[in-house]
Amino acid sequence: MTPSNASAFLSIRGVSRRFRTSGGGETLALQATDLDVAENDFITVLGPSGCGKSTLLRIVAGLDQPSSGEVLLEGRPIEGPGADRGMVFQSYTLFPWLDVLDNVCFGLRERGWPRTRQVEVARAFIAKVGLTGFEHHYPKQLSGGMQQRVAIARALANDPRMLLMDEPFGALDHQTRELMQELLLGIWEAERKTVLFVTHDIDEAVFMGSRVVVMSARPGRIKLDVKVPFAYPRHYSIKTTAEFAAFKAELTEAVRAEVRAAQAAEAMA
Repeated sequence: MTPSNASAFLSIRGVSRRFRTSGGGETLALQATDLDVAENDFITVLGPSGCGKSTLLRIVAGLDQPSSGEVLLEGRPIEGPGADRGMVFQSYTLFPWLDVLDNVCFGLRERGWPRTRQVEVARAFIAKVGLTGFEHHYPKQLSGGMQQRVAIARALANDPRMLLMDEPFGALDHQTRELMQELLLGIWEAERKTVLFVTHDIDEAVFMGSRVVVMSARPGRIKLDVKVPFAYPRHYSIKTTAEFAAFKAELTEAVRAEVRAAQAAEAMA
């Protein structure tokens, strides 16, 4: 595990989360967890279902509060949502009554930007995600991959310091998913945002991440934190190499061990 570093861009210190159960008891979803993220890092997070990956991401987003510990962004405690963090979910979360342009403008409008400046910035990010010409289409007129491009453009238009992504490509077909991975990596290389990216897909985690974090079965903790040994920029052809296969196999075994542990725990419950 990466040691605690007070100068880290994002520092998660002793963060745990307990939830009340319907019977009046408590469930520990996330054990006391430490993680440091450097500026411009692309951290991918793996682990079995229910291990606390999304819970941890929501705490960093300020959408949930830890039961213990704290999260510091550039040395300042996170106490709620903020424009310094952009969130992208698996579901596209677009406003169905707004067209593409106004969906991307939404955060800028809420911040009181002049309309002309909103449109200028929104059009620039719509172009970055390859949707020029679709500005006046509504979400129902777009494919799933296109809707997720809009969601990414909307998050980036606010110029956050960090992108938080909760299985953003999980609902897409395999081919679209691979294209979106390359698109996001290209944008990240250009924009140099810090990214915390939750996924179930080991191939995706290795291809995209500069570091891969593997979480244990519930209650979640960080079991493994490894640097990905491939330089950027990355082309999809890297997935066919023996080096990629070997690194992926190591992570696969680590994740499978936690899945087996989760299944054993369920069987005993």
